[in-house]
Amino acid sequence: MPKGKRYEDATRRYDRDALHEPEAALTLAKTLATANFDESIDAVFKLGIDPRKADQMVRGTVALPAGTGGDVRVAVFAQGDAAAAAEEAGADIVGGADLAEKIQKGFLDFDVAIASPDMMPVVGKLGRVLGPRGLMPNPKTGTVTPDVAKAVKEFKGGRVEYRTDRYGNVALSVGKASFSVDDLMTNFNAVVDELARVKPASAKGRYFRKVTVSSTMGPGIKVDPGDLPS
Repeated sequence: MPKGKRYEDATRRYDRDALHEPEAALTLAKTLATANFDESIDAVFKLGIDPRKADQMVRGTVALPAGTGGDVRVAVFAQGDAAAAAEEAGADIVGGADLAEKIQKGFLDFDVAIASPDMMPVVGKLGRVLGPRGLMPNPKTGTVTPDVAKAVKEFKGGRVEYRTDRYGNVALSVGKASFSVDDLMTNFNAVVDELARVKPASAKGRYFRKVTVSSTMGPGIKVDPGDLPS
């Protein structure tokens, strides 16, 4: 697919093959975010793992101290007191079998799905719909929990999910182009620390193999993996 003129202009403003320190890369990504909306600043980490091995899958959640800069829409599967608590905590939609039926009919207007454990028999039937979109509640990411209200507050406040793809990459946003470089660095470092924390014991060699940051519409900027934990 051909790139737009703005993208092509951006690629001429820096050396695409150069490795940058994280702060310099994030500063450059902000500079190259020239779209007429507040672009996300995204980071992609190529990890030294074998995603075909179950014990090397990397998945979880990380709290971004400076927030995400966006409105996270949260759907909650709960009933009774838990449902009321989720609504009070700010959930965008709360339900049980009725919510499941709505999703089966095509409703997917949410970014995170949270469920209380007793609702998993209902939620489990949505695997084919939610799974491919990365929206299936899972205990490993804190989205299956008896304290749904706490989870709602955390995800509304800047907690995000991450997981490796089939190639061993973890991709997520570390903020918006409108963020200060300090805030972007704070979030970036939180992600690096979390990924280092969950490094599989069986992973061999350098863990952070390649790292790239970019704005939503901008080109990728290479971060020197030597500046990150080995």
